[in-house]
Amino acid sequence: MTENKKHCCFIGHRQVLAKDIEDKLTAAIISEIESGCSSFIVGTHGEYDELALKVCRRLRDTERGDIRIQVAITSLNRINKRGALYAPYCDVDTVMYAIEDAHYKRQITVSNMQMIDNCDRIICYVNTAAYRSGAKTALRYAQKQGLKIVNLYREQDQPLYGMTMEQIKELYK
Repeated sequence: MTENKKHCCFIGHRQVLAKDIEDKLTAAIISEIESGCSSFIVGTHGEYDELALKVCRRLRDTERGDIRIQVAITSLNRINKRGALYAPYCDVDTVMYAIEDAHYKRQITVSNMQMIDNCDRIICYVNTAAYRSGAKTALRYAQKQGLKIVNLYREQDQPLYGMTMEQIKELYK
């Protein structure tokens, strides 16, 4: 990765719990654009990826037309029999990393690692306290690679945050 080219990818959990995440994500993307980032790579597995793609498209189509959006396809099921992309990705560039040799349960993880290898920064939504998480694995990999990391996750996003054990028990009665 050369210093003058800034590329950003998105890593996040399949489920997004934060109510204000779209505003935070928009602000983070604009901040990266203003610092010289011109290319964004988005996955296709979950709410965070869908939201990142939506925000990037909105910014490209309104005020930031000079950004490049790529979608990392991890499954040939996203391509129809004639080789054309399904409609959700016809307005963006697509990339498919070499993940065929990986076990099917690791293909998203391997794809995330390859996205990270092609970037110098990530905007993520990752609960670092999660026991097992592909997003957490990807975040650790990005940290080892020395990428700039913006994590939009906050502990307050958890639905039971701040509740006492008695309140939680009452909730589940």
